[in-house]
Amino acid sequence: MKECQNLQGNSSELICRLDEKPPLGMSILLAFQHIVTAFGGIVAVPLVVSSALGLPVEGVAFMVSATIFVSGITTFIQAKKIGPVGSGLPCVMGTDFTFVAPSLVVGVNMGLGLPGIFGATILGSFSEMILSRFIKPLMRFFPPIVTGTVVTLIGTTLLPVAMDWAAGGAHLAGTPEYGSLRNVIISVTVLLIIVFLNRYGKGILGSASVLIGIVIGYLICLPLNMLDLQAVADARWFSLPQIFKYGVEFNIAALIAFIPAYLVTTIETVGVLIAVGEACESESSNKQVADGVLADGVGSFIAGFFGAGPNTSFSQNVGLIPLTRVASRHVVIVAGIILAILGIFPKLATLIAIMPNPVLGGAGIVMFGVVAASGIKTLGNIRLNNRNLIIIAVSLGIGLGITFRPDYFAQLPGILKTIFSSGISAGTVVALLLNILLKEEKTDKPNLV
Repeated sequence: MKECQNLQGNSSELICRLDEKPPLGMSILLAFQHIVTAFGGIVAVPLVVSSALGLPVEGVAFMVSATIFVSGITTFIQAKKIGPVGSGLPCVMGTDFTFVAPSLVVGVNMGLGLPGIFGATILGSFSEMILSRFIKPLMRFFPPIVTGTVVTLIGTTLLPVAMDWAAGGAHLAGTPEYGSLRNVIISVTVLLIIVFLNRYGKGILGSASVLIGIVIGYLICLPLNMLDLQAVADARWFSLPQIFKYGVEFNIAALIAFIPAYLVTTIETVGVLIAVGEACESESSNKQVADGVLADGVGSFIAGFFGAGPNTSFSQNVGLIPLTRVASRHVVIVAGIILAILGIFPKLATLIAIMPNPVLGGAGIVMFGVVAASGIKTLGNIRLNNRNLIIIAVSLGIGLGITFRPDYFAQLPGILKTIFSSGISAGTVVALLLNILLKEEKTDKPNLV
């Protein structure tokens, strides 16, 4: 892997391409940007699931550490590409909220607890491994009209999450703390630091603008008593991962509960990998996408052994690539190594986990907005005739509609409810179907309205 050839590049082009490697110090800083961006999502799922199962503090800590450790391993595999496993794209991995519902069904409703969840994670991973081998022939159904719509959806559906963070967190909605002047000032300060450093900062100041903005926001929160330092004090210094600490139980009913979630994340992973490829100015090949989905499956298989939930690609990190103008897979390989290390040093991981929501929100608004803008850029290169406008309008309408009104499809049966519970997966499915059903006619003319 060669050194970056354009470290003084301008804002319109990448300063470090996919197969190039920044200096070690810069790589570590950029890796931490990816980690901080994804960390909230990585630790959120084990926190929700372990709380619902009523685990003691020790059990919660174990699940969080295991999840961070496995996220590091699977991120490394995805970015490094080991044999046929991994896309070789700078994509961070972690456990997605799609798996919360089936985990609660298996662990609580079925009464199988953690052993049942881990068994379903392992068995279900084979469904995604098998699906990955059929991705290549399916990629012809992902022309720019579909990929542009999917990338736009990834960004726009994440923006409400960023706004909740900026306001203090969704858990504060309806209270005076939600959207308080303090939270608004902190999030806007972080946002402005990132914007101006990214636009006018030279060298590392521009590339590490997100991390610098987050660190400054973190420090601002320190004298305001917004950091739970007791949680850091209580965390253990060292904790080795353990295989099957809580046992494992294989159950067909539990497997059936997990398969729809694996189908949904497969669809979303295809979209994320396409988005990452576009951000890297390197169009994702069919094989790359297929091998990336395979990494999802293999990562989930590994996760079940170590006591973590299924792994999938994280869309939150896509916006960092065009924002920092660094597309190096080496940076995310380093991020994977650091994540794995954080997984065995809980005290260090806790330092990141206590990051105040307004700080993440300020960064998230910029990053997720950049993802949406990238999708719009792709759609701008498409001939906007009547057919294409309908595909874009209906797909975005359904995707965003479900994001803002998730109960719309609450009465759908089984697998359909799971697929349409996510704005990204629902919009993607609609775009795919309309692209197939609405045949392009020779008489279709560009719509100039």
